[in-house]
Amino acid sequence: MNTRNNPLLEPFDLAPFSAVKNEDFFPAFVELIAQTKSEINTIANTSAAPTFENTVEALEFCGEQLDRVSSLFFNLNSAETNPEIQKIAQEVSPLLSELSNDITLNNDLFLRIKSVYNVRDTLGLNAEQKTLLEKKYKGFSRNGANLSDAQKDVLRAIDKELSAVALKFGENVLAETNAFEMLLTNAEDVKGLPEGEKEAAAALAKQKGKEGWMITLAYPSYLPFMKYADNRELRKRLAIAAGSQCFKADAFNNEELVLKIAQLRFKRANVLGYATHAHFVLEERMAGSPEKVNAFLNDLLEKAKPFAANEFKQLETFAKDLDAIDRLEKWDAAYYSEKLKSKLFNLDDEKLKPYFKLENVIAGAFAVAKQLFGLEFKMVNTIDVYHSDVKTYEVYNQEQKLVSVFYADFHPREGKRNGAWMTPFKSQKIQQGVNDRPHISNVCNFTKPTASKPSLLTFGEVTTLFHEFGHGLHGMLANTTYPSLSGTSVYCDFVELPSQVLENWCYEKECLDLFAFHYETGEVLPIEYVQKIKESASFLEGMATVRQISLGLLDMSWHGVDPTAITGIKAHEINVLEKTRFYPDVAENCSSATFSHIFAGGYSSGYYSYKWAEVLDADAFEYFKETGIFNRTTGASFAENVLSKGGTEHPMLLYKRFRGAEPKAEALLKRSGLLMR
Repeated sequence: MNTRNNPLLEPFDLAPFSAVKNEDFFPAFVELIAQTKSEINTIANTSAAPTFENTVEALEFCGEQLDRVSSLFFNLNSAETNPEIQKIAQEVSPLLSELSNDITLNNDLFLRIKSVYNVRDTLGLNAEQKTLLEKKYKGFSRNGANLSDAQKDVLRAIDKELSAVALKFGENVLAETNAFEMLLTNAEDVKGLPEGEKEAAAALAKQKGKEGWMITLAYPSYLPFMKYADNRELRKRLAIAAGSQCFKADAFNNEELVLKIAQLRFKRANVLGYATHAHFVLEERMAGSPEKVNAFLNDLLEKAKPFAANEFKQLETFAKDLDAIDRLEKWDAAYYSEKLKSKLFNLDDEKLKPYFKLENVIAGAFAVAKQLFGLEFKMVNTIDVYHSDVKTYEVYNQEQKLVSVFYADFHPREGKRNGAWMTPFKSQKIQQGVNDRPHISNVCNFTKPTASKPSLLTFGEVTTLFHEFGHGLHGMLANTTYPSLSGTSVYCDFVELPSQVLENWCYEKECLDLFAFHYETGEVLPIEYVQKIKESASFLEGMATVRQISLGLLDMSWHGVDPTAITGIKAHEINVLEKTRFYPDVAENCSSATFSHIFAGGYSSGYYSYKWAEVLDADAFEYFKETGIFNRTTGASFAENVLSKGGTEHPMLLYKRFRGAEPKAEALLKRSGLLMR
């Protein structure tokens, strides 16, 4: 295999996107996996007595080039994929799974780590070193180091199959999203859509060589149609298309993959000595156990459901009075919610969007980071990118020292999956006295500019941008010694705190005044709109809360039980979601078939963490409001005790250092309007 002149095998700081060809990836992975195995064997087989430095630290810093190439490749597979990249992903994922097993099942290496772990209290380690040692030891003991050789072989086979199946699940979802197009040629069919949305739909049709208006399942196309289109039958068609993705009798059906993933994870947990996959996962989370998660979700459901029931009844009555709708269906939800919101608050996204030009919102997020944390973002055009949509920035602190490089990729395209996420292209670390700063990427899917309008965001998209930017700041402000403890490398039920807390600023006039200007007139967002945004913040919050709880319960129903008796994913889903359902079930639809967070992403047994982190973020923002939302002392404390510390200590310790106490759920219930008056 010829690996000469492969840019992925050369040392690099900034990712060399333009120099890399697809065919470079597979040989690079093969070579770097081999190099990493060699490094591991050197650590495991050295004759020197095991120490923290020659074993634990050495393991932490090996395979860095492989980690960097992996982060670049798998972000491309989400943000700019094609069949060639997907094929490479299928080939590479089992190799990476095998390497992971080769490391965690290496008995000589484990014995060296265990030797250091057994005398940990005599080594004079600092808090971060203790955390790293414990994490490495548990990484082995929790993943099979104590198993027999026969059990290790079983674990290897499971992990190899799991990596391939989970990857296929995600590929099927993307393929189904890209496959659907609804071309409308009658002006009556787009009645109700705002002019900007019509223009975007016409531009998309033209881009595909067609006349009319093109609607797809990409969020910037799908959501406005569901919210504004008057044609109920077309909304139904679109909703069923979205809900039936990967649940049809075609090549992209995910039903068997869902069952296989759940069963393989359960089998894996059993091999490791755990009752279920959730027991395995939650042992290393703030929640601690499936029982605590289920209790948390059900307690929240008990508080939220009466509010949700009243909201649904209000929405049902409104739709009946307005359009004689006898029974609300799922394809009516966004449409009548928007109309009711407009009636109650005289406010809708179309009134707000002119004030939320994408470039201004980005500048606003940067301004918040400057006021809270002293950061300055400077756009640079010399940093290599993987697509022309991507904008790049250098981030500096008050001393004009480079803090991070920041990549922003904000528009949908065919090779990009729906949703929004943050990725570190390079993790922060301190090695040999050098603080190596991180490279962080935010990816979203916001409407592209049209011939007559810039990219204008809905208020929900504004909060999405701030959310992902919060994750980004968690990565950018990282200041730890070890990369595996840096930035967002924290418990998944803590990782959403920095992202969700930043959303709160979007509701404050003091913040909105920084960026909410009319894109044509320059007029500041009127104070009555700001007040209405705050007033409407808890609009239908009961139903939204129950929706999130339902997804958390669905996740636990796949991972907190023995799934081997489940034969049909639809029947299972109906049973689990009965107590959270308000809208009639749609026979063609099945959420599990496209639940990428838990079947293709890192949130299995962890979807509850969004609500868990809401308790943290509401409590944290209460503190900001008490001291001033741009109070630099409070901002510095949040940066020092939360953002910079990554996973170096238990998250509750970090939170209490910032807040002075454990979080109280009352702040969330108050913010959501779910406290009984």
